[in-house]
Amino acid sequence: INALYNIVDSMFVAQLGEDALSAVSLVGPFQFLIVAVGVGSGVGANSLISRKLGEKDQKAADQAASTTVFIGIINYVLFLFLGTMFPKLFLGAFISEGSYIYEAGYAYLAIICFGSLFFQTEMQIVKILQATGNMIAPMKCSITGVVVNLILDPLLIFGIGIFPKMGVAGAALATIIAQFCAMSVGVYMLLKGDHLVEIKIKGFRVNWKIVKEIYKVGMPSIVMQSIFSVMILFYNMILVEYSTVAVAVLGVYIKIQSFVFMPVFGLNQGAMPIIGYNFGAGNKERLVEVYKEALKVALGVMVVGFIIFQTIPETLLGMFNASDKMIEIGVPALRLISISFVPAAVGIINSTVFQATGYGIHSMMVAILRQLVGILPMAYFLTKIGGVQLSWLSFPLADILALGYSIFMLNRIYKNRISNF
Repeated sequence: INALYNIVDSMFVAQLGEDALSAVSLVGPFQFLIVAVGVGSGVGANSLISRKLGEKDQKAADQAASTTVFIGIINYVLFLFLGTMFPKLFLGAFISEGSYIYEAGYAYLAIICFGSLFFQTEMQIVKILQATGNMIAPMKCSITGVVVNLILDPLLIFGIGIFPKMGVAGAALATIIAQFCAMSVGVYMLLKGDHLVEIKIKGFRVNWKIVKEIYKVGMPSIVMQSIFSVMILFYNMILVEYSTVAVAVLGVYIKIQSFVFMPVFGLNQGAMPIIGYNFGAGNKERLVEVYKEALKVALGVMVVGFIIFQTIPETLLGMFNASDKMIEIGVPALRLISISFVPAAVGIINSTVFQATGYGIHSMMVAILRQLVGILPMAYFLTKIGGVQLSWLSFPLADILALGYSIFMLNRIYKNRISNF
């Protein structure tokens, strides 16, 4: 459901032309960074809250939950500053000022940064609820946001009825209004519902020890997801030298693959508090059982995704009003990149164990190996050897490299900690 925000925006924006789609694709890495900070800090809180509940330390769990909401506000201040100071510098690295792609991208990015308070607050609330095993309330928040976004996108992009025709900027405005609605639902559920943790607003004081504990696990997750933004940023720099259409193809892939990866990341969020709880409680059998079940489902989802990308790539690209040139570049791209799905499934579930047990640094290393040490250097050299089409092979090669590291480190953690329970 969360993946639909960006996908729906892009599908409607694509009706304005490939330049509009390229503009949204170029600012994608900055938007992914906003998500990375929100989700990453939430992951740290999720892990800490579930571990404290497993240890029967209710006071610490409540303090962690209250501190998480404060962290969401700090995240917003960061992106309000970045959104004011750096969008022109960011876009200038790719495209000349004054062009349609530049102006459309600037408008989209400025609005997203200004309204990121709603996403940051919603994400922290979602992670608090997930840490207690409540997955239904977060789903309701997400559904609310996506439905509102789906309704507002065509109205604000194309100027239907009483609404102004805003183009690409309309997609951004629709997104932040939708995120405000999702946040409002989350706040209501958190304050009115009966949960395993209590948010203390009156008399709240920041406990910096808890902030440190949250970021001990959360910062590697932020870095891990931010690395994805960096990877897309520099991959776009490689591609833009050849064609802005190739940039649009990469942007479309990132959006389409969300349908495959998001169910696995949802599985990751469901498994994390259970693994963290049983790690804190010293229950080895239950922890291993959850890992095995999560791995089986993740592999199943990725195999289905691989088959879809191999058999109907033209249909997937057609969702974004793809031109003949985009089809020519995109079909082999989707087929080559999707080879990475199966090794990625194992890597994601292994990283779930690292995060849930307090070894978030290993998740960060998996991301670095995959997206910096792996994809970017290989993409650069493969492009020099065989052009844009060969560069897509860097995705599966990098995932295989990262998979080897994650298996090695998981085996060490099991022998040194888990097997001793």
